[in-house]
Amino acid sequence: MNGKKFRKWRKERKLSQKKVAEMLGLKPRMIQYYEKGERDGKSVQIPKSVRLACYAIDAGIADYDGEDVKKA
Repeated sequence: MNGKKFRKWRKERKLSQKKVAEMLGLKPRMIQYYEKGERDGKSVQIPKSVRLACYAIDAGIADYDGEDVKKA
């Protein structure tokens, strides 16, 4: 998932950058960096953990503590 696809994913779900940051446990600024694909002129890759968290959100999973799944 690149920045363009990440932004498309967010917009298709009608989520603000602030809401996605909250859902992923990140600061809103990181969402901006991911969507732009760079930070201070350097390339920014979306970590696998964030990509998997996006997949979990789509699957209706809000949280997981190692034993129980919290549904969205």
